[in-house]
Amino acid sequence: MKKFKYFSMFVMSLLLALILVGCGSKPLSKQDVLQNAKDANTISWGVKADTKLMGLIDVKDGQEKGFEIDMARALTKKILGKNGNAKFVTVTSQSRIPLLKNGNIDAIMATMTITPERQKVIDFSNSYFDAGQSILVKDGSPVKRVQDLNNRTIIGVVGSNSVENVKKYAPKARVLQLQDYAQALVALKSGQGDALTTDNVILAGMAVENPGYRVQGKAFTTEPYGIGINKDQPEFKHALNKAIKEVEADGTYNRLIKKWFGNVPGFNYREVLR
Repeated sequence: MKKFKYFSMFVMSLLLALILVGCGSKPLSKQDVLQNAKDANTISWGVKADTKLMGLIDVKDGQEKGFEIDMARALTKKILGKNGNAKFVTVTSQSRIPLLKNGNIDAIMATMTITPERQKVIDFSNSYFDAGQSILVKDGSPVKRVQDLNNRTIIGVVGSNSVENVKKYAPKARVLQLQDYAQALVALKSGQGDALTTDNVILAGMAVENPGYRVQGKAFTTEPYGIGINKDQPEFKHALNKAIKEVEADGTYNRLIKKWFGNVPGFNYREVLR
């Protein structure tokens, strides 16, 4: 009888725990991200902190700056109104999707190319920027094009699709992958690799800050950047796509393109105007 009593108490405790869990908040997949953002008057954006011209934390004032930062603020105003708040959370190529899936951020705006592989895991808005992959080399480098990287070392970033793209053109290239672009650039400067690869707009930011290095050759891929969001959020996706069209239509988009890329040597900003 005593054993039965303890067993009954265990069952009752288990049932109570299940009931309490059932009465808690909705699972992340069932939450309405757009409604939550409206209720909080805030959209939480995952952005880069080490990518000059796109997303960078300025060491002088600690503020996030760049094209994607300004775009996120503009889109937030379109969705939530003029008093809407854009909150920024620093992400890397490796951490951005896990942070989104865990509910730490509402959306990713961090130089992320729309790919079929990523679309299996998350959803995307329409493209808000069309980049192309290229390589960064030291002045005087014998590497003139991506095919020259065969039997040489290419540096990339973990979580990016850039290295795999290079391997299509230079299958014999050796690969060195690091956690972020800052580490990758240090590796290039210290001679650990022959070239650094990622999207041309990111490399342009590096070239601006590092005399003696240049973007080499034409872009060899097309990289449409999209805003990453969790799946099953059709209202949020619609709101983002609508906002992107609006900032393009009212001239905000082209103004921001000129602001951030109008004076970058070797980068023709007119090719990305909309």
